[in-house]
Amino acid sequence: EEDAQKAYEDFVKETNASIGAKSKDIVNKSEEKAKAEGDLVETRGAKEAALLELEQLSNYNAELHQSCDFVLKNFDLRQTARDEEIEALKQAKAILSGAKFEEFLQKA
Repeated sequence: EEDAQKAYEDFVKETNASIGAKSKDIVNKSEEKAKAEGDLVETRGAKEAALLELEQLSNYNAELHQSCDFVLKNFDLRQTARDEEIEALKQAKAILSGAKFEEFLQKA
């Protein structure tokens, strides 16, 4: 009977020690889980911010692309218009300098 009592006491001590260890383990794991959930929330927020920035940059890229396409598409037309404007300014300058207007009419 003493052996049974001693075995029971040893079993209770081991069980209590095991329960204490498991309780500490639960507390530690709960803390780790809470920290991981906090990190997850923070990471999701950073992801949303990065996706928003990426979308804004994509929109800006599209605007720049459209603007550049317009410039390239109309380059020849703008260059011709600028050449004509320069020629008209040269003629106006020549007329104001005393050249005869009839000379320019014959060129045209």
